[in-house]
Amino acid sequence: MEPPPHKRLNSDHLGTQRLEKMGINGKNDEHTDIERVAVLDFGAQYGKVIDRRVREANLLSEMFPLKAKAKDILSKGKFKAIIISGGPNSVYAKGAPQLDEEIFTCGLPVLGICYGFQLLNKGHGGGVAKEQVREDGQCSVRLDTSCELFHGLNESEQVLLTHGDSVTEATVAPGFKVVATSGGHVAGIACAEKRLYGVQFHPEVDLTINGRKIFDNFLFRIAGCSGGYTLSNREQMCIDEIRQTVGEKKALVLVSGGVDSSVCAALLNRALGPQRVTAIHIDNGFMRKDESDHVVKSLKAIDLPVHREYAGLMFMVGTVSGKHGDSEPLDRTVDPEIKRQIIGNTFIRVKDRVMDELKLKKEDYFLAQGTLRPDLIESASELASGHADTIKTHHNDTALVRELRASGRVIEPLKDFHKDEVRELGRSLGLPDELVDRQPFPGPGLAIRIICAQKPHICSDFGTTHQCLNVLTNLSRQPTTPFEEEYREKMLAAMSGWEISELLSQSFAIYSTLLPIKSVGVQGDSRSYSYVAALSSAQTPIPWQLLARYATVIPKLLHNINRVVYVFGDPVVYPVTTITPTYLNAFTVKTLQEADHVATEALHGRRVDGSRDPNLVDLSKKVQQFLLLGSLFVEGITAYPVFENCLSSGCHHRCEKIWFS
Repeated sequence: MEPPPHKRLNSDHLGTQRLEKMGINGKNDEHTDIERVAVLDFGAQYGKVIDRRVREANLLSEMFPLKAKAKDILSKGKFKAIIISGGPNSVYAKGAPQLDEEIFTCGLPVLGICYGFQLLNKGHGGGVAKEQVREDGQCSVRLDTSCELFHGLNESEQVLLTHGDSVTEATVAPGFKVVATSGGHVAGIACAEKRLYGVQFHPEVDLTINGRKIFDNFLFRIAGCSGGYTLSNREQMCIDEIRQTVGEKKALVLVSGGVDSSVCAALLNRALGPQRVTAIHIDNGFMRKDESDHVVKSLKAIDLPVHREYAGLMFMVGTVSGKHGDSEPLDRTVDPEIKRQIIGNTFIRVKDRVMDELKLKKEDYFLAQGTLRPDLIESASELASGHADTIKTHHNDTALVRELRASGRVIEPLKDFHKDEVRELGRSLGLPDELVDRQPFPGPGLAIRIICAQKPHICSDFGTTHQCLNVLTNLSRQPTTPFEEEYREKMLAAMSGWEISELLSQSFAIYSTLLPIKSVGVQGDSRSYSYVAALSSAQTPIPWQLLARYATVIPKLLHNINRVVYVFGDPVVYPVTTITPTYLNAFTVKTLQEADHVATEALHGRRVDGSRDPNLVDLSKKVQQFLLLGSLFVEGITAYPVFENCLSSGCHHRCEKIWFS
């Protein structure tokens, strides 16, 4: 069966009565007359993206914990298929999550993704082994297009791989056929007779170019779904949930200036009316240039007044309590996780102070937040997943927020939405395009975009990693030491043929240096806290395609590097082993505000929908501009800076270099 057209959120919403007739309510989606797909969540960073892909196909998905029994799924209603997500664990690790083996024999078609693929193979007598070389990033795989799962695809496709455990052709389970390969690894298996399929890569993300087609093939060609559940009712469902939860009380919403909190405020305004919504904008001192003025003006346009509160000093001296006592104040804190926790908890304390000043009774109000599904996934919140690895703590999902949530005093109407869906909802609510199309901006503001450090991050592996990086970025050069020769052979053995061909044909020098700073990233469904590799070259024009290849290969082969940046200007030929001690203070924040403003103005009007993450080290000299293209904010495609001249000239009087990663 061919899939129906993918429908997007629009203003032609279903009424509440019709929703009730369908058996759909704003909270639980408890109905049995709509085709459903079960998603077994093993803690993948992309778990809810799978859920979203299913709903984009006009099917209702339901998330189940890993301990779910097949009989319980079958007893709940009209399920047509089961999808098993990825996860941060190894299938052979002690205490590794397992699943009910009857999932594979219950008669429903099954698609296992990443960890789910490995469980499928292991559960049928196959093997899984930890490899020396991880696969992390966008790679090319070979597909057997006679397999129904890959119907209509090319024999070679670009996909996202992020794993350390692998299956080889010798360890494929009996009765299964290899239908996809990546280098020497198996990337897909199938048992068509039992409708069991597994892929090592992530078809749910945009980096897998034809991932939606793979989902459509599984859901419609293999599972026989028809697709009768659309997105057009979701605004009304949110409004119903707000009204059911709040009842006769009121809502207080914190608006940061970002898209999420603004759309949340507009949705509350639509559901309850401005008399029952109090919007507070807390200026934590880390906002974008003129941000607070913009927030007040934008929400006034939809007749929602905003109380503005400056609390920069309170945030700077804020602390958080831990098992070893109180932390350092924010202006002396370097750990990004602690910074996030301090800022999140301080928001709640400032909110309480403002409510007291305005004589608002806490018992009369619900706290409303613009929390999105990716926020909860990255924070490993049980609302999204009980088994996801924490990627980063979000300011709207700290310990204090979770306490409020547990007491039933928090409402988060956008918790099942992703960023691009929130933008469409905002347009439907009447928010101006200039607001809903703004580049993403976190609630904690620029504080988390400044890399703070007291001393260089140089561990025992720094020197070896630097040597390996230099060998990897100059494979076309003949090795001069036994170490270089040995490592070069290992790297060539771990790369695909087209990677080898491209890198060996390099006719000019790429200079590489390891930066002694720590960067937060994601590898193998887990958070990584690793080095940054900086590349530079004297070549003109700048070889962006080759640099993009290195950005893929380097973290795949060197696991303690999770970010690759390019340094404009003269090549960096000497090792970098020192840093400028950096903390949050008026100077660093002001400098980043100016740099951020220049970059934002350069990007304005270019229809760039991406995530910009400037990380400042030695602010008087260097700014990193991190630009991704994509609709998801757990992954993205690196953008080539085709307009770097605009940015470079705009920032010339403020900094010496702009790095694009």
